[in-house]
Amino acid sequence: MQTEHQDLKKEFPQLAARMDVLQQSNAHFAKAFDEFNALTAEIEHIERNDAATGESVLEQMKKRRLALKDEIYQIASA
Repeated sequence: MQTEHQDLKKEFPQLAARMDVLQQSNAHFAKAFDEFNALTAEIEHIERNDAATGESVLEQMKKRRLALKDEIYQIASA
């Protein structure tokens, strides 16, 4: 099942400038942001290429990405 690419700055345009600042000034935020993007790329690769991975592994990756998205949003909107 192919899903739409998740780009946090496009999804939350009102927070894009704040995310840019936080990426430079907050190591924890930068790490979470980078991990989110890496997971997104890996998930998209698996879905695009029907790569051999267990459904539970993919589901765990998506749950982790969602948790990171929530964390990033909370930090950026604080």
